[in-house]
Amino acid sequence: MTEPKRFAGHGVLITGAARGIGAAVARRLADEGARVLVTDHDLPAAERAAGGLRRQGLAAEAFACDVSDRASVEAAVARTVAVLGSLDVLVSCAAHCTPDVPRFEDDPDEAWARDLDVTLTGGYRCCRAALPHLAASGRGAIVLIGSVNGVQDFGNHAYSAAKAGLDSLTRTLAGHAAPRGVRVNLVAPGTVRTSAWAGREAELDAVRGLYPLGRVGEPEDIAAAVAFLASRDAAWITGTALRVDGGLTAVNTGFHTALRGADG
Repeated sequence: MTEPKRFAGHGVLITGAARGIGAAVARRLADEGARVLVTDHDLPAAERAAGGLRRQGLAAEAFACDVSDRASVEAAVARTVAVLGSLDVLVSCAAHCTPDVPRFEDDPDEAWARDLDVTLTGGYRCCRAALPHLAASGRGAIVLIGSVNGVQDFGNHAYSAAKAGLDSLTRTLAGHAAPRGVRVNLVAPGTVRTSAWAGREAELDAVRGLYPLGRVGEPEDIAAAVAFLASRDAAWITGTALRVDGGLTAVNTGFHTALRGADG
């Protein structure tokens, strides 16, 4: 007997979905029956991602969305409802990360503002625009993509502060949205092998040993967690930040390694 697909009949809006984690989430939810709007500020890339899903017989459309612009976000929400018939799940993946300058005091205001505007305020804009439709659906769910950077020091001051802000927003919005039947959760990934690491394989190899499970993450690892939190399998879960990080923030691998070295 074929198991029913968890997202059959669901309309799903995903930001930052042209590549990496967002693209993997789109693929996973579409494969589980969702109708997906693949949005990104890079429309040609979003169209390629959506086209790839359609060639697999999955329901996906592309749409340009710049989460730093309120009108663009509201247009993406309206498009979701118009084309997919409903908005049942919002997955906010879009983010921006500016590399730190060597000295904190030399960090320009513009870099700080850009990271917060896209990563934190962008997520806020998406939630604000989507919430009435999610409440109307009767099965609304929001999944924000945070980061272990929001809970521990891995560099990138502005990006990390923005991700920590998303963690807080998850809790406050969960309390507000619960009476309206909408759940709000966050997935906090560790290091994930995406195009952002292209040409930096040596760095990935170097950090792999810090992960208790012995590897860095793949986009599909994060997509699986998102699919769980967005589904009715997580019907009694809201306001939660789920760390999908191979044990990185739970186990101090470097400390244990240092102790073993000292004992040896």
